[in-house]
Amino acid sequence: MQRRLPFQVKLFLSLVGFSCLLLALLGGILYHVIDRQLHRDLGQRARVQASEIALMPGLADSVARRDVPAIARLIQPLRTQSDASYIVIGDVHENHLYHSESPERLHLPMIGGDNAEVLQGKTIISMRKGGIGVSLRSKAPIFNPQHQVIGIVSVGYLTSYIANINAGLLWQAGLYGLLLLLLLFIFSWIFTRNVKKQMFWLEPKDIAQLVRQQKALLEAMYEGIFAVNDEKQLILINRAARELLDIHQPEKELIGQPLEKIVQTPPTFFAQSDMPENSSVHDQITVLNQRQMIVNRVPIELEPGAGSGWVFSFRDKNDINTLSSQLSQVKRYADNLRMMRHEQLNWTATLAGLLQMQRYDEAMRYIQAQSEGAQAVLDFVSARFTSPTLCGLLLGKFVSAREKGVELAFDPACQLKRIPSTISETALMSVIGNLLDNAVDATLKAHNTHAPVELYISDRNQELLIEVADRGVGIEDALKPHIFEQGVSSKPSKLHEMAGSDHGIGLYLVAGYVDQANGTIEVTDNTPQGTIFSVFIPFPAPISTGPSDE
Repeated sequence: MQRRLPFQVKLFLSLVGFSCLLLALLGGILYHVIDRQLHRDLGQRARVQASEIALMPGLADSVARRDVPAIARLIQPLRTQSDASYIVIGDVHENHLYHSESPERLHLPMIGGDNAEVLQGKTIISMRKGGIGVSLRSKAPIFNPQHQVIGIVSVGYLTSYIANINAGLLWQAGLYGLLLLLLLFIFSWIFTRNVKKQMFWLEPKDIAQLVRQQKALLEAMYEGIFAVNDEKQLILINRAARELLDIHQPEKELIGQPLEKIVQTPPTFFAQSDMPENSSVHDQITVLNQRQMIVNRVPIELEPGAGSGWVFSFRDKNDINTLSSQLSQVKRYADNLRMMRHEQLNWTATLAGLLQMQRYDEAMRYIQAQSEGAQAVLDFVSARFTSPTLCGLLLGKFVSAREKGVELAFDPACQLKRIPSTISETALMSVIGNLLDNAVDATLKAHNTHAPVELYISDRNQELLIEVADRGVGIEDALKPHIFEQGVSSKPSKLHEMAGSDHGIGLYLVAGYVDQANGTIEVTDNTPQGTIFSVFIPFPAPISTGPSDE
């Protein structure tokens, strides 16, 4: 398998390659600009020199007399001071009278074919091939006192001379370019290394995978999560958070918005007087969008001590209360079993003492007396209910109620051979257990002699009927429509103030399980006092298989 280059190397090579391309383009443009400017400057320099030579005193007379030695004496001192490649003097017939570089061309015709305009009295600049090569030259006319053209002055720069100048300039520019390229190498390496460090030394594909994993993880979490930057603008929110906070806008519309425009928060949401703003907070109860939440806050620290935002996770406080109530129900089951075990140990200890004292008749009578009631309940429950879990629950509730001084009476017509598929066995235990606990508590608060709590369970008539009746303190009429709401207790207000955190949750759980099973609950007054809770859970209709193929 071919190994891919690391991101840092690829970025470095890309920056270097692009920098080299830019330098090459810049060099080409620079060469073109310098060449054009050099031709322009040298052309103007040649023009100035040609014009000044044409106006030298005595030159016009020497040209008119065709006095070659005199012309040479006049021009030679200038030739030593000029940077031009050559200086040429010609007559009106375009013949050489002086050539600084090729004396052998005296009296020979001037080459190039660009003398016509000069003989008309104009000064020109042209690029022509002369006797010693291609050159950039300027030609100026020589006038006599009557202002007639009697000769030509030509000052030129060979293209080889211009090329040497360009080469020198380009060599200097090349040195600076190499230095600049070296600096670009160093900058590119430092830059790519810093970028990789900012990316926690991860490759882009690894970052993309982490982002996708984070997105999937956040959407799969039951808890609501959102994050804000140091300016308290939203940078992340998951689906559970939008559902808990009743936010209907999509995530894309929420990102970047100030948190206070999206979520109604208390003034102390980010910081409290007794803790710094960048500290972590766990299990803080606060109100978000008019709902009580249990919030955890963790600061985002890209570097130690440098906070750049916060991450908040939260759950509805009612969910925590519901879970606490469910755990309390399990604890009550364990307590019931513990009481049964404790009572059984007492029976066993008493029986063992009678046997050690060899009072066998009294031991037999004790066994009969203790087992009559318990065995009758055990036989009844085992015969009428097929669910071992329900049998254990009812036996535990029977013993628990008797320990509290309340009798749990089973209707002789009780029967449960099957459980509706719309409710789980665990949920059914929670419904029956909470109703019995509620009835026993109400009976204990009654001032008269404690009457028994009556239980009736039946799976006849295509529905499961659970009926729990007590003769306790009853429920106020104003409270009846609200007893299944979370946090509302069926107990009197003073008792409710003294109650634990699970009060007001039991009937809420009952209503939730019954509603999930498509059932109904009825609450009626018992005669002469107390309350009757009736739960109806229908059995699902059998699925029709259609007519037979026989």
